[in-house]
Amino acid sequence: MSLIYADGQMPHVPEDLTISQFILDGRHPTRPSWVWEHPKAWLIEEATGREIGKEEVQRRVYALANALKMRWNIGEDDVVCIFSHNHVDYIVVVWAVHVLGGTVSTANPTYTAEELSYQLSLTKARLVIADLSTLPVASEGVRASGISPGCLISFDPVSGESYPDVQILIAFGSREAKRYRERRLSEGEGRTKLAFLSFSSGTTGKPKAVMISHYSFIANIVQIAQYLRLNDTQSSSFMKVYDANSVVLGTLPFYHAYGMHMGLLITFFLGASIVVSPKFQFERMLHSIQRYHISHLYVVPPQVVLLCKSPKVKQYDLSSVTYLICGAAPLGAELIEKLARILPNSVIGQGYGMTELATGATSIPLDRRVGEPGSAGVLLPGIVARVVRQDGTVAGFNELGELHLKTPSMSLGYLNDPTATAETFRDGWVHTGDEVIIDERKEVFVVDRIKELIKVRGLQVAPSELESHLLDHPDVADVCVVGIPDDFSGELPFAFIVLNDGARVDIEAHKRNPYAIKEAMVAHVAEHKAKYKRLAGVEFADMIPKNPSGKLLRRVLREKAKEMLSQGKMKLMPKSKL
Repeated sequence: MSLIYADGQMPHVPEDLTISQFILDGRHPTRPSWVWEHPKAWLIEEATGREIGKEEVQRRVYALANALKMRWNIGEDDVVCIFSHNHVDYIVVVWAVHVLGGTVSTANPTYTAEELSYQLSLTKARLVIADLSTLPVASEGVRASGISPGCLISFDPVSGESYPDVQILIAFGSREAKRYRERRLSEGEGRTKLAFLSFSSGTTGKPKAVMISHYSFIANIVQIAQYLRLNDTQSSSFMKVYDANSVVLGTLPFYHAYGMHMGLLITFFLGASIVVSPKFQFERMLHSIQRYHISHLYVVPPQVVLLCKSPKVKQYDLSSVTYLICGAAPLGAELIEKLARILPNSVIGQGYGMTELATGATSIPLDRRVGEPGSAGVLLPGIVARVVRQDGTVAGFNELGELHLKTPSMSLGYLNDPTATAETFRDGWVHTGDEVIIDERKEVFVVDRIKELIKVRGLQVAPSELESHLLDHPDVADVCVVGIPDDFSGELPFAFIVLNDGARVDIEAHKRNPYAIKEAMVAHVAEHKAKYKRLAGVEFADMIPKNPSGKLLRRVLREKAKEMLSQGKMKLMPKSKL
């Protein structure tokens, strides 16, 4: 066995449409009939219950596009950065930029000004749109990257400030005569026309801008819709997991490709409603499930842990939930069993995807209610997979190796980074860096991550980014950061540090407290990096193990960290500081 081809035919994917044109106007054969027969609210604002239908979304998109054209002359290939938590007008901004031929770059709203400035500079963003909570950091980031302060926009009005805001711009754009021409793509252009610059750490280093075309996201929508077979009325051998009454809870962050694609785009295409939650808060999530009769939950492991362990769950009616899919990291058997008891009416499983794949590669098997532990789902139509052993040979079914994938939705690589692109995208294959087994049912079981990324609450942390920052500290001579297991976060960054001679002498002479030095290292990261990148702890080491070429032998220290943790020898920072 060499190549593994997913079951099912891959339908035609239009190559001349933008994502908004495909979703707002498209009548693709994979799209369920109830989208047109039983139209419903597309967006529901969590706090107020305000409902926004397709027609209003479309009107707001065109009005905002008109305003962006008139005020800033946004046009072909201009980049607009969204630095915000979830908002009902998030998709309005995205599609308004696409209407004008621009590209959207979404930024993690927990970024520091330094991290935001890096993204703005790399993408050459012309505008930044922030929410009320991220405006102060956005202002610093805009200033540091050299963008004019007049190019910072707020989603909502700001009391006592003169920022332009999306609400005023929509009103302005709707009053004025149309001054733009909607961008139409020629046949085949959708494959290369950029829709998003979505950030991922790839396998190493600082975050990289993944270039995602309109075609890539549309192809993945078609793959998922084809797999779900919602228009198939003949077969009864598989479950129908969406219907005309489906309601999705939008807690996944829209800045992330997972939240944008599965939370917003798939929801609209399949005719479901999405309740937009600005920021995840567990009890508010439970309240919204009960209030809005949520049927579909897209979650990450920390949210599953809370569902399984929090006593608050018993205070709410969760019986409306019929579909839960977990991404970002594998779930253990114990968690899956508990979840099945808490949500007895729900299909429960896991999916696998990468920003570089734009985004999903697998989905829940439709012939069983609860997925097997370790299963990341079955391959979506149109995907070809191979599993490669360490010696470079191709493995067979049920054999271990690195997962390589080919998919119609594959992204175009990393912006301005040919070296990283060549490492991940080789000969038409995406080298995922994940060690897997694939069985005869085309079901993928993730065993481990070959690549070095640490996943904290589903968010990627590149060890080299933290190592580079720690090396700036005056007491640090060498460093290696590894992930340690954590029940709530999945993993947390932990640093092994070799002190310089001065610091070591001070400790030996009792001039400085070693624990105080460790706290200073943790604070050094906390002051300059997003909260999810904070160190769980620091251990001093005599040396960092490396191979003859000087590459860190990270696996050696990862195993040492696990051993220390299991033996109770690891001193961690208080949870309140993480």
